[in-house]
Amino acid sequence: MTAQDCLVAVMVAVSASDERLRTTELVTIERIVNHLPVFGGYDQDRIRTVSQVVFDLFAEEDGLDAFFGLIRDNLPERLNETAYALACDVAAADGALQQTEIRFLEEIRYELSIDRLAGAAIERGARARHMTL
Repeated sequence: MTAQDCLVAVMVAVSASDERLRTTELVTIERIVNHLPVFGGYDQDRIRTVSQVVFDLFAEEDGLDAFFGLIRDNLPERLNETAYALACDVAAADGALQQTEIRFLEEIRYELSIDRLAGAAIERGARARHMTL
């Protein structure tokens, strides 16, 4: 997996964490991949392949451990905060965080060694970007 694949995998995983892939979350993933510089040159057709990898891992007994191992092995450490920020954006996209999404975000923060203060700032930014009237 490429670093870009890992970023997509984290976004898909947070969307799937509540066992419901919401349209708003999928549109957010597509929008992010289309517009952020970190995805420059990324083949969007890979989103489907990466998504299937995530689903296959989540179907296994130790799939979550395997998922995080795959991410840690293939995502450069300098992109850990980026991955967490993208995960927060996807989780906030539908306007409501489910308890399972909150727990999964906590797990991502732990597994990627995101500092508590940095994590809070990232979360607050995501909340602000997805605020509705």
